[in-house]
Amino acid sequence: MTKTWFITGTSSGFGRIMTEKLLARGDRVAATVRKREALADLEAQYGERLWVANLDVTDDRAVHAVVDTAFQKMGRIDVVVSNAGYGLFGAAEEVSDAQIRHQIDTNLIGSIQVIRAALPHLRQQGGGRILQVASEGGQIAYPNFSLYHATKWGIEGFIEAVAQEVASFGIDIIIAEPGPAGTDFGAGLVRPLQMDVYEGTPAGQVRRAIAGGSFKILGDPVKMTDAMIAAAEKQPAPKRLALGSTTYQSIRKALGERLAELEAQKEITLSTDIDV
Repeated sequence: MTKTWFITGTSSGFGRIMTEKLLARGDRVAATVRKREALADLEAQYGERLWVANLDVTDDRAVHAVVDTAFQKMGRIDVVVSNAGYGLFGAAEEVSDAQIRHQIDTNLIGSIQVIRAALPHLRQQGGGRILQVASEGGQIAYPNFSLYHATKWGIEGFIEAVAQEVASFGIDIIIAEPGPAGTDFGAGLVRPLQMDVYEGTPAGQVRRAIAGGSFKILGDPVKMTDAMIAAAEKQPAPKRLALGSTTYQSIRKALGERLAELEAQKEITLSTDIDV
């Protein structure tokens, strides 16, 4: 059956690939971009099956207005994909206050507002799916990505709670966690002025690995996008969708270490209850 999707951040990367794939198979897409001309070719090819709106997800009022209009124009929307975002690449001490604000406003608050704007419409139509494009960086952390990780860990916590709040309305939320992939994410990294003091630290090592090309990128963005689309149609919906061998290995290692540390502190943890 033909489905209708709402997708943010469709000018490039996963959002663009997903939009192309869905339109090619006959679905309808309401797509948002920062610059409308980024989808001019698809508008010309697919006509009324593609509705495009300009949107900066850091503008709360605009997010709600665009989502409201999309549901009005498209009717029922089956899947809402919150995808817009970027990476701030620098040690915590290097980034500016303005850069911190913009990273959080885009990746975290922007995603929260897209979901909040969609919920009333999904409730009224009797249900639907939300797909949040997060990252392996919502479960693990690399040096130099501290603010990026703050947003991805934050949106995962938000969704953990919201998914429980709206499940009885027939609304499912999926967290997609792609690892390093061959998109233009790296080219879009915002890089603050580097401090020499970090050159001999893990932050400096990551910088050199990315600059020198030794940071392995194994993820295929087309295969990852196919997996996201399939997950959005799966019954029941998965809560999380880890994508890529790097993601599997890094998340498995991190969860194992956390569980081991929890068990090692079990006696102390249990001893801090109120005496009965």
